Order: sequence, then structure tokens, then C-alpha cells
Amino acid sequence: MAEARIFSAENPIRVFLVDDHEVVRRGLTDLLDAEPDITVIGDAGTVGHALVRGPALRPDVAVLDVRLPDGNGITVCRELRDQLPELVCLMLTSFDDEEALLDAIMAGAAGYVLKQIKGSDLVAAVRTVASGQSMLDPATTARLMRSLRTEPVAEPALSPELASLSPRERDILALIGDGLTNREIGKRLYLSEKTVKNHISRLLAKLGVQRRVQAAVLASQLDQPGPTDHPER
Repeated sequence: MAEARIFSAENPIRVFLVDDHEVVRRGLTDLLDAEPDITVIGDAGTVGHALVRGPALRPDVAVLDVRLPDGNGITVCRELRDQLPELVCLMLTSFDDEEALLDAIMAGAAGYVLKQIKGSDLVAAVRTVASGQSMLDPATTARLMRSLRTEPVAEPALSPELASLSPRERDILALIGDGLTNREIGKRLYLSEKTVKNHISRLLAKLGVQRRVQAAVLASQLDQPGPTDHPER
């Protein structure tokens, strides 16, 4: 896992705003710039403008509207993170849309909040994702996984990435999908928390993802019995 990043008035969080409404961008700029440890370094109102300005500005955090006139913020998130791997993205939307949440997770977004959020909570969300934490907690992930599992879908073959996991890694992935923490997974599988963390680091690398919430989405593809509760020999 990446180490927490520390920001201050001397080294503020550099924020890039993307929203198609100028009034919203101005309001967010005023809100965030009022904080001593946050500075808005630029904004954009379209996907095209964002993909030109974002890489040049090299922000720490991008606050992205999900719906834009020439596309969506999820595309912006994916493409900016391809160019700026250290960038963290916070998705901002007017709608509680599970499909958009799923797409945002798989694009590598660190958080997803509704525009109805209080100003102080949005400021806190920016600080949270800037520090390397996720705004998608285990309960939110578990709710999304339950929704995915209730959707009738054709039974697909496992992807090569999932097929490459060991039985123990599949057990752990399934429990991540259920929203369990490392400590809870360790208790369930009779493993130390450190061993669980090592397994998760390896399975994230095998799956080609960076965040456990992305792995949790992939866990919904696993169609197997739950992990057996027995000590590893």
C-alpha cells in the first residue's frame, strides 16, 4: 500500500476541478481555496479541456463531475491516471448511481461523493483521498457486491487474471468482496493480519489493480463455495 501523503499550508493539496457548470466550479474553488492546506490550481468544463489541462498542471487531487457534455468524468479519471499515476480522483455526482460507482472504482477513483454533500464534508473528502485513503468503505463495497450478485448474468469463464490466483488468494478475494477487513479475514481463515496483507498485495498485483475495492468488484465474478474455515496446513 502507498504511504500516506502529508500536506500543509507550505505544501498544499493541489486540486484540479472538472465540472460543466461554471457556477459550481466557482463555488468549489471558493470553498477549497478557503482552506490553508488546499489550493485549486485550475479547472475545466469538458472532457477535452480536462485532458489537455490536467497533465500540464500535475495536480494531487482531481475532483471530477461524473456527467460532462462531451463524455464523463470516469473517462477523465482513467486517462489522467494513466499519465499521472500519483493522481487521486474524487468523483462528484448529483445521482446515487451504482453503475457509475462501479465504473469509477474500476477506473481507479479513490472516492465517490454526491453533490448534496456538505461543504465541510467535501473538504474532508479531499483531504482523505489526498492522504492515500479511500472514500469507499467496506460497507459501501459490500452493498455494491450484493447488488452485482443479484443481477442475472450469463455465467462467464474466469478471466486469466482470476484463474491465476491460488485457492487461498481466491478465498481472500471472496472475503474482500464481502466487505471484510484484513483483521476479520485473518480471523476467518486462521491467518495473521500480516499474512493476509501479504496475500492481498500479491493478488492485487496478479489482478493488475491498485485498490482493494477494484479487487472486490472482480470478486463478484467468482462462482465458488465460500472459503472453508480451517487452519492452513
